[in-house]
Amino acid sequence: MKAAVVFDPASGPVYSDFALPVAGEKQQLIKISASAISHVVKSRASGKHYSFDGTLPFIAGIDGTGVTPDGQRVYFVFPPTPWGSMAQFAPVDIAHCLPLPDGLDDATAAAMANPGMSAWAALVNRAGFKAGETVLINGATGSAGQLAVQIARYLGAKKIIATGRNAQVLASLNADATILLTEDETILAQTLATHASAQIDVVVDYLWGDSAEQLLTALAKHTPGVTPVRYVQVGSLAGQEITLPGAVLRSSTIQLMGSGIGSLSLPQLVHATGEMLQAAVTGKFTIAHKTVPLADVAQAWPQDNSQNRTVFLIK
Repeated sequence: MKAAVVFDPASGPVYSDFALPVAGEKQQLIKISASAISHVVKSRASGKHYSFDGTLPFIAGIDGTGVTPDGQRVYFVFPPTPWGSMAQFAPVDIAHCLPLPDGLDDATAAAMANPGMSAWAALVNRAGFKAGETVLINGATGSAGQLAVQIARYLGAKKIIATGRNAQVLASLNADATILLTEDETILAQTLATHASAQIDVVVDYLWGDSAEQLLTALAKHTPGVTPVRYVQVGSLAGQEITLPGAVLRSSTIQLMGSGIGSLSLPQLVHATGEMLQAAVTGKFTIAHKTVPLADVAQAWPQDNSQNRTVFLIK
């Protein structure tokens, strides 16, 4: 079969032949329709993600949409190594296949599933979000952050605060307040302090780095009362490490946690994705994406960006 194969993590995937898989016990062979690039997929393909086990060659992609042998449209996730979702077929555990709702096409579902799952899992599974709370999305201008704003609104957030570096995208979001992270440091600190003093209940952080340091400091200094601030770390687009004085946590009610593979079990992640996909139709979730034939994977791979997700269509 044809697939996007990683022979060398330094070079990225190429369109190539790969052995046709055979479904094992408790698996089914999915005929794949669409699969999207995500931060996790790019990180695994480069050999840098913590879940990469060193097997070479392997097929890129961790999830996608397709059809089961009995003709059911499904979203699927985590084909076993060396198989991946950017191929014509993949063997997938039956428990890792979810029926797609009517009204959600294959390409949109593939584009939305991974970033939507990260937002849903962070808010629902990790933060225990409740309707009526205030949410701050740190890094709301990427596709995951934009979906997090939509999901928080769908779940009943009282107030949504969105941060980012792209003023135009920030202005287009359905947020109640926006914070431009490129603002003067003094003004930025004052803005964060003002929002923190009005009580932020949940933070979903896709950036880490400098903005996380500034935000955590503001929350520690200005959060009123003893109501905990649940700070959920999801991505590190602005930096892998921060400097965090112990006093920030000792002197505040901040509950610092992560959300992702490891902090949540695989069944929890699959369940969160299923809930998000079902809500996507009712909530009218949208995500910017473009479709590209899988045969063009080598050319399209380096051009992908987080604001317009690349979805490979597979024949």
